[in-house]
Amino acid sequence: MIALIHSSIPLISISEWTKSILIDSSPLWIYSILFLFVFIETGILIAFFLPGDSVLFAAGLIAAAREDTSIFILVTIIFIAAFLGDQLGFVLGRHYGRPYLDKRQSPRIKKMITRAEKFYEKYGYSAIILARFYPWIRTIVPPVAGISRMNYYKFLSANALGAFLWGVGITSLGYGAASIPALKESSRYIAAFFILLTIALSIRNYFKSKRAL
Repeated sequence: MIALIHSSIPLISISEWTKSILIDSSPLWIYSILFLFVFIETGILIAFFLPGDSVLFAAGLIAAAREDTSIFILVTIIFIAAFLGDQLGFVLGRHYGRPYLDKRQSPRIKKMITRAEKFYEKYGYSAIILARFYPWIRTIVPPVAGISRMNYYKFLSANALGAFLWGVGITSLGYGAASIPALKESSRYIAAFFILLTIALSIRNYFKSKRAL
């Protein structure tokens, strides 16, 4: 694994703009970009193709490589963004998605809603938490929970726990990985690799979703 990462460094060095713009920028810029990315991925349904896991891991690497970037501030911002993103999805599903579907008298739609309500009543809490760790699904689950009229306070607590385990957990893993001697000196370049990987995956997922329509 380490050999693979080091073999990728020459390729990463070609894209110095990624390192300079997204990694060597001011802490405020990094905090802002990460907040927007996590919030958009989790809260806006049309951004389901964004793979946030690699960005969170890279964020931890960046915090470890920079003395002016606080891991505590970083994980707090990511937690808040992840929490608010899911809350937005839930509210949109509950206040706009459900009324829209209720106006449609299709038996098929009614059957789907009934099934969703039963599912979220029984498995909703664990579904909200586990969905955090699956790209695409983590963006879709909150609005469906809102459409299914899942108990608000049950969703609230599951959302908070999921945002902590996913946002804080994966970012902290990246931060801890940078303490490995073989990775420490190259942590900025490895972070750039993950960011480039995220951009590539986002583009691929976007066009894949367009072909599926």
